[in-house]
Amino acid sequence: MTMILIGLGTGGCSFSRNDTSAYAKADDSDLTGSIARPKDAPPTETDLAFARNAASDVLSKGDRDSSQHWENPETGARGSVTPIAQSYAAEDGRKCRDFLASYVNGATESWLQGAGCQSTRGRWEIHTLKPWRS
Repeated sequence: MTMILIGLGTGGCSFSRNDTSAYAKADDSDLTGSIARPKDAPPTETDLAFARNAASDVLSKGDRDSSQHWENPETGARGSVTPIAQSYAAEDGRKCRDFLASYVNGATESWLQGAGCQSTRGRWEIHTLKPWRS
């Protein structure tokens, strides 16, 4: 008898209800539209400043397969910068390199392309950063 009571005490139970009239239902008339869906917003100037700084840092490392994360705490935008291809000499003789930067902010996801050149002091200066055109 004890075995049966233990089995009943530890056994699960299920409940099924076919009558759904007791549950709340929402339809389109219940939606107020007070919360707007975020629009695809382009990067702000401060977002681009954070991306440029990360690009300068990663280009300074000189690694072939490295990336540098960036994040703007004010807007929540974030991404990473990855150098692409080999460095090349600009018309003025400076060493330059192209890179791609990801941009993520809310529902917005995109890519930026850019290029930087090494200054005479050795620091990489980013001279272009714009939406990527594939």
